[in-house]
Amino acid sequence: MSTLLVKNIHTLVTQNAERQEIQDGALFVRDNVIEQVGTTADLPSTADEVLDLQRHVVLPGMVNTHHHFFQTLTKAVPAAQNHGLFGWLKTLFPIWANLTAEGLYTSSQMAAAELILSGCTTASDHHYIYPNDCTLDHQIQAVQEVGLRFHASRGSMSKGESLGGLPPDTLVEDEAFILKDSQRLVEQYHNSDRHSMLRITLAPCSPFTVSQDLMRESAAMARSYKGVRLHTHLAEDQSDIDYSLAQFGLIPGDFAESVGWLGEDVWHAHCVKLSDDSIHKFGKTGTGVAHCPCSNMRLGSGIAPIRKMLNHGVPVGLGVDGAASNDATNLLHEARTAMLLARVGSCDATVMAAREVLDLATLGGARVLGRDDIGVLAPGMSADFIAFNLDRPAFAGALHDVVAALLFCQIDGVDYSFINGKKVVDQGRLTTVDLQALVAKTNSLAQQMVNGGR
Repeated sequence: MSTLLVKNIHTLVTQNAERQEIQDGALFVRDNVIEQVGTTADLPSTADEVLDLQRHVVLPGMVNTHHHFFQTLTKAVPAAQNHGLFGWLKTLFPIWANLTAEGLYTSSQMAAAELILSGCTTASDHHYIYPNDCTLDHQIQAVQEVGLRFHASRGSMSKGESLGGLPPDTLVEDEAFILKDSQRLVEQYHNSDRHSMLRITLAPCSPFTVSQDLMRESAAMARSYKGVRLHTHLAEDQSDIDYSLAQFGLIPGDFAESVGWLGEDVWHAHCVKLSDDSIHKFGKTGTGVAHCPCSNMRLGSGIAPIRKMLNHGVPVGLGVDGAASNDATNLLHEARTAMLLARVGSCDATVMAAREVLDLATLGGARVLGRDDIGVLAPGMSADFIAFNLDRPAFAGALHDVVAALLFCQIDGVDYSFINGKKVVDQGRLTTVDLQALVAKTNSLAQQMVNGGR
């Protein structure tokens, strides 16, 4: 067993029930679990590894509740820059058809690296496209090597254009195979234990890409296993509502209810156009929401009513989304945007405080993903934490409140990150992969993908 002492922390943000912010704080970690939290004077003075963070603010690692890692290969594609949701998808589907296992592996590592460097320690990815030789196994292997705590989603599309769906028929899968592969992945990879580094989610892509039967059968399968959750896109923009009304005679929230997709084991991405009645039902049932402000702004989808959701008890976490509808993978910037967008959307600067957004990025995301072991720095919790050096230029003039400064100021990335007790970022440098080589490989594969696989 190994021990780690992090001491002399300028400000230790615990995110515990009392929201303690400890000056001259310290953490004592044994293997992958936090054993003690307090002031430096109150904790042990020795450990196998000692890290002095005198000029740093330390907080729990942030949680990303919605993303599409493979889209890292199609950031800022010219033809897709100025479309809304449906036009954006139709433009990119033919390009995504060129995705290979190598592309999925590399893009997943690149996205995981970007997330970690921006303060994320746990992420869920919604992967729903499997052309050529792609399987979810490739993504799982890639992310495990980078060291991110991971919720991998077995997404799917089964309803092509010939059946009234949005994707081309060449990109959809047979529903019997989807269910069989979902079962395989759950039984091969899912770990519901506390401090687990890998869990599987079942995630039919959206109401406009799968059948109602697949939604119901996926829900039944997920609920037959411990800790397997459900995820999809819902009520993202007006075209989403129009499709739901035309195809099902139901608004998106009622559609979700009709197929059994409400409950504490379910979370939906976006929910920009969720009705007041549906918000009430989400709060009553504990159904979660992944708020993705940058993507919603980029696609012109609208502003999700997050304040109203929180007032009704809806579990809300943050999602970077994209990477081709953001087009960035920076969770700290997503948190800042969530705060600013809530304020401008309501014309009220009091509607979302910095520490409330920090709650969404940590505790909120943990709740949405069904985790009781992350999002808080306290004894018995996973040793997932991040640190920012207060002497960087972005903090200059903002030391009056270093916690709020994390959200108000443009902080680009972490100086340290520990995930499951392991140092994955050391003085701003990712320790698990060769970042320069990964960037070069990503650029090469992105060029090939956009050029038709050549």
